[in-house]
Amino acid sequence: MSVTDKLTSRIPMLGDRGERADVVAVVKLQGVITPSPSPLARGSINLSAVESALTRAFGFDRLKAVALLINSPGGAPTQSGLVAERIRQLADDKGVPVLAFTEDVAASGGYWLACAADEIYAHRTSMVGSIGVISGGFGFSGLLERFGVERRLHTAGANKSRLDPFSPEKPEDVEWLKKMHSQLHELFVDWVKERRGDRLTDTEDLFTGDVWLGKKALELGLIDGLGSLRQVIAQRYPDAEISVAEPKRPLLAKLGIGAPAAASALLDAVTQKAAWSRFGL
Repeated sequence: MSVTDKLTSRIPMLGDRGERADVVAVVKLQGVITPSPSPLARGSINLSAVESALTRAFGFDRLKAVALLINSPGGAPTQSGLVAERIRQLADDKGVPVLAFTEDVAASGGYWLACAADEIYAHRTSMVGSIGVISGGFGFSGLLERFGVERRLHTAGANKSRLDPFSPEKPEDVEWLKKMHSQLHELFVDWVKERRGDRLTDTEDLFTGDVWLGKKALELGLIDGLGSLRQVIAQRYPDAEISVAEPKRPLLAKLGIGAPAAASALLDAVTQKAAWSRFGL
């Protein structure tokens, strides 16, 4: 054998590199669900912020499953629905199972996202549920009066100024808001029933907006098991590699620049803190 043949025989051919490992892709859905993310897109969830991560996750070769790592107290119902529907669309297109894993909390919109998965797992200390609707605000009419500030509001349309925070609250506006809440709550309940089916137990407390720790959530059928992402994936897919699908970073984040408006950033921080604090976090 010539020297050239010997050298050539030691070079692996393209087809001899061995099979690629199976992959379980992980998408992190962590933070408050809001249509208005910060410039750095941190601590918030919406379709725009997670679209690139979802697309990457479902685009892996030899994909065995997609895992959703959820830690969210909820937020905007529309964004919850949009993200969940996008997950289902990609899962159906690719024909791969989706597993959700809850961390500290998967409540309200956070649980809406979890229901996009085929199976849901929680830690025994996770808070799960809060299948309800909530909104809040402030009334400043008394404050304006105190400082002698006159509110001037001009509208075309009798209901254009509903729930204006600088005007006294009207009973008819509150009644309208309650009807909207009831409709949203019904949509939420329908989604949970559609996704969880007969795994749910028949109990009156299930859709009252209450939350439960992992073990009780399992008894109620809100989740399918207790365990962490690595524990379950190691058991279900022992030969698969875990690969985190990161979203594209916004330009400001790449440049290392923080939020340009300090007041806006402070307000966002207060709003997000209030959402987490409902669960003692």
